[in-house]
Amino acid sequence: MVLFPPGKGGGEGVGYGYKGKGILIHSITDAKGMPVVATTTPANGDEKQQVLPMLNQIRLANGKRGNPKRRLKILAADKGYEAKWLRYKLRTKGIRPQIKKRQWKGKKLRGRPIAETVPRYQQERSFSWLQRKYRRLVVRWERLKVCFDAFLLLACCYIWFPKLVG
Repeated sequence: MVLFPPGKGGGEGVGYGYKGKGILIHSITDAKGMPVVATTTPANGDEKQQVLPMLNQIRLANGKRGNPKRRLKILAADKGYEAKWLRYKLRTKGIRPQIKKRQWKGKKLRGRPIAETVPRYQQERSFSWLQRKYRRLVVRWERLKVCFDAFLLLACCYIWFPKLVG
C-alpha cells in the first residue's frame, strides 16, 4: 500500500474563498435545467471572468446540416455575475442578459421599487441534481483538477443520458 502525500493546500486548483478553502462549479444550463457546459475554478477566482469562455464552448445541435448554433438568446445569472462590462459583452454577442443588480447599502432609491425577477430555478435545479445524485462532487476528494473535472463531466453525461435515450 502506497500512501499519497497530501496536496499543497488541498490539491491542485483549490483556493481560499469567501466561505473557506474550496472550488466553485460554474455551469450553463438550458431552459429545463440540463447542464450544457460545466467548469471548475478555485474559490477565490472571479466568477464574471468565466462566462465568456463557457459561452465559447457551447455548440447547440438543431438537427439541421451545417455549423451548430453557438449563440444563446437569454442568459440568466445571479448577483455574482453583475458587471457593466459583462452586460456590454453579452449584448454585443446578441445575448440578452438577465442579471439581477446589486443593491448597495448606502444608496437610497427614490420612488417605488421595481420588481425584478430573474429565472434562476433552472440553474439551482441542476446543482441540486449534482448534489443529490452525485455525492462525490459535494466534497472534493481528488487532488488533481483533471480528475474532479472528469467526474463533473461524467455526472453531466449521466444527467443527459435518460433524456437522449428515452
